[in-house]
Amino acid sequence: MSGYTSAVLVGAALTSTAYSAYAGNKAGQDQRSAQRQSMRTAQDQANAAEQANNRANQKRPDVAGALSSALMSGKAGASGTMLTGPGGIDPNALQLGKSTLLGG
Repeated sequence: MSGYTSAVLVGAALTSTAYSAYAGNKAGQDQRSAQRQSMRTAQDQANAAEQANNRANQKRPDVAGALSSALMSGKAGASGTMLTGPGGIDPNALQLGKSTLLGG
């Protein structure tokens, strides 16, 4: 075998090895890209399912229960709240020991 033929064979082998490495690297990149896309799709589907579940099971206030509780405790009225009762707040309780409205 001549030196030229050996060089061609070595060059061809190196080219083949380089192409194999490139193809393997490309295949690995394609596989990772497909996995990332699959994960995004699965996450999007999970989010859509969770949103649909939340829409189906919305929490609503129990208005009837709140009114019933307020009426039963006797703290409901035209001027009353659940915190102050039907009489409201005594104006004398708001004074800080002074006789004027400005406290002076």
